[in-house]
Amino acid sequence: MARSLALCAYLAFSERATGFGTRLLDRRRAEGRESSDRVDERKGIASAPRPDGTLIWFHAASVGESLSLLEVIRRLGKTDPALSFLVTTGTVTSAEVLSARLPDRTLHQFVPIDVAPFVRRFLDHWKPDLAIWTESEFWPALITTAHARGVPLLLLNARLSARSARRWRWLPNAARRLLGCFDAVQAQDDVTATALRRMGLPPEKLTVTGTLKEGTPPPPCDEAERNRLVKLIGDRPVWLAASTHPGEEALVAQAHRAARRSLIRLLLILVPRHPERADDISAALIADGFTVARRSAGEDPGPETQIFLADTLGELGLWYRLAPISFVGGSLTDIGGHNPYEPAALGSAILHGPHVRNFRDIFDRLDAFGGARCVTDAASLTAAVTDLMRPDHRAPMAYAAWEVSSAGADVTDKALALILDHLPGGADAGSA
Repeated sequence: MARSLALCAYLAFSERATGFGTRLLDRRRAEGRESSDRVDERKGIASAPRPDGTLIWFHAASVGESLSLLEVIRRLGKTDPALSFLVTTGTVTSAEVLSARLPDRTLHQFVPIDVAPFVRRFLDHWKPDLAIWTESEFWPALITTAHARGVPLLLLNARLSARSARRWRWLPNAARRLLGCFDAVQAQDDVTATALRRMGLPPEKLTVTGTLKEGTPPPPCDEAERNRLVKLIGDRPVWLAASTHPGEEALVAQAHRAARRSLIRLLLILVPRHPERADDISAALIADGFTVARRSAGEDPGPETQIFLADTLGELGLWYRLAPISFVGGSLTDIGGHNPYEPAALGSAILHGPHVRNFRDIFDRLDAFGGARCVTDAASLTAAVTDLMRPDHRAPMAYAAWEVSSAGADVTDKALALILDHLPGGADAGSA
């Protein structure tokens, strides 16, 4: 395998970067981007003992990726009650969301930053029997050190944007060496598979399976709370704007105001992608004349509430169940879109903007089968919300979305089979 000077330089810096890494973590903690009481995990210092027996380590970049793994972990746990699982992520939000949803015998830790002494400390403690990476977050020191120790590595749910693929073309030898550490790769789509082959991944290691998000069960919700809110809302028409970003809330509010001209009692449930922005969002909405209630303040949507600001984490399952129409954010502004599988699985008619490159394949299928509708601005969003308040118009959309989302459940089966095939000692998948 060709030597990569860039990768060698990176790893040499990583070996001597303890002071740099510590200062970086101190700055991130001061900015609220690290958990103050768990920051040592980012230095490879474990906050929990290693379970006895076989340990499978899953690494995911953030919330969506980690949640897509939970069904795989649950089914692996049924396969063999002696298996234990470690999930690592790098964001505070992911830790908060996962805390209530981890399957049995599963621990969460923050992944160590890519400083070689921190990485060794992490691997010395956890000693994983199998390492599974998802999507496309490659940390060279972590990958190469685990590989050098003989830990089998799999890459599941691989997704590579055109932008990332272009960047890796400048480092062909580094890409080839890192990909060479993986024993097998399952890619989400043909675009990613083509990019990985061009980066040097041997074709025999690669299969295209679709995305694990298609096999993920719908997010849970508190049924007692759902029933309570259903009674509070009564027969008011409701729609949802989920995972919105800066610039989108103003467009959504504009559409809501226009839609209320014909649907006077219309209620909007607004869920910002980052709840810490809620103070600014609320102030802007109130200044614009809206009556707002906030979930984080313990407020309920009353008869006069026009917008219910759901500024909490981990409750999208509740909001999708309450709203028959869902706009999926990150798509009217150029973020790349967010996961449409959850509203599709829960029977919500789906609206989205044109910027959905992160989930292009599934949005294309949803649009083609009539399970979703693309809007481009406040006016088209207004028209879509108004139209879909008619049950006979939205019901076929919701059913089509459910059918499309249900068609990919075999992706989880393929991931499970690959894991069991590479698990040291083997396991019987028959009971999964």
